[in-house]
Amino acid sequence: MSIDVSYTAATAATGTTPQTTASNGDLDKQAFLDLLVAQLRNQDPSSPMDSSQLMAQTTQLTTMEKLVELSDTSRESFALQMRMAAAALVGQQVNWTDADGASHNGTVSGVSYAGSVPTVTVGDKTIALDAVAAVTAPTTPTA
Repeated sequence: MSIDVSYTAATAATGTTPQTTASNGDLDKQAFLDLLVAQLRNQDPSSPMDSSQLMAQTTQLTTMEKLVELSDTSRESFALQMRMAAAALVGQQVNWTDADGASHNGTVSGVSYAGSVPTVTVGDKTIALDAVAAVTAPTTPTA
């Protein structure tokens, strides 16, 4: 694993540290590495950093990376489960409540994955998967 230290030339000239934050305002992996490199570079030679502290920080970085991977995998798994659940509704009788509070039911004829939440088509209506309140087996006509 190589660490990009190209930022150090600009940092030394200006005397400032680059700000690396994720879109949500939290420090990201690169910021953690930047801080670790700065800490190693600026340590007192007569009192170097304790190796156990370095190992603890490295372990924290690895743990953070694995948690991010686990979160991404979990998100992808949930999205796949929603798609599978929506596909399984085709041909099924569903019940949902619209924005006005009226209850409706009908048979699902199609599924769309265009948005972040799959939608099912019932007649000429498009219903978000999370709006479906009940699912029943389709009724068969009696002879």
